[in-house]
Amino acid sequence: MFTVDLHTHTRFFHGVPALGRAFDPVGARLLARTARYRDLDAVVTTNHDYYREFDLGGESFAVLPGIEVTTTRGHALVVGPDPPARTPEGELTPTQVVELAHDRDCAAIIAHPFRNSTVREADADFDAVEVNGKGTDPAEWVEQLAEARDLPLVGGSDAHYPVEVGRAYTEIEADELTPESLTAAIRDGRVEPRVDRSPSQQLLRRAYKAIHGQKGWLEHPAPEPPGLGTPPGEDENAPPPREPEAGDARTDT
Repeated sequence: MFTVDLHTHTRFFHGVPALGRAFDPVGARLLARTARYRDLDAVVTTNHDYYREFDLGGESFAVLPGIEVTTTRGHALVVGPDPPARTPEGELTPTQVVELAHDRDCAAIIAHPFRNSTVREADADFDAVEVNGKGTDPAEWVEQLAEARDLPLVGGSDAHYPVEVGRAYTEIEADELTPESLTAAIRDGRVEPRVDRSPSQQLLRRAYKAIHGQKGWLEHPAPEPPGLGTPPGEDENAPPPREPEAGDARTDT
């Protein structure tokens, strides 16, 4: 059994690409050291729309390949032995991303399915659904989505800073830890998400929900089941009010 954080980022400086590229190797080392301190066996680097290999200078820790692809309908993770070096932001459909992942012997994962994303609604053959460490997705909705699509759940911290590594991760059932064995375990369902539910993390998750809610990136609870309603990020985030049907209980005031 191995423990792997499937969703991490190496750069702090997202608004300054040149500075971010220079910082990436430092970020990778900081991710690895923090993950090792938290008793993880590996992290997967999933930077937005690009992948690069990192040399940790002989440190005995696994940094596995991955990329977070900005599809036409939100984000998807591609993890495994041969992720693409770069993807065009917002141009590939979810189906094209899944096909790209499978052609490269990688696994395709629906990332943070209810945060600024309608990837979950696409008719694409994904391999897993993510339990995201930021906690902005209602847990029961994520579980229902995975059950409805008959997919396993995996965990990833979505760490953009090293201190965030390991707040969610995945237990991998495998004899060895390689990009190939990681892909196989995800596809076979030999995975289990784990989430840090300590008081400090609960407080951070409330803060993330408030921040992303102000940005209009979250779906609001509604009578309709997950997957219906106006996609988040548009002017109106809440689904339209449901018209009462015959037999609905009413309370007059």
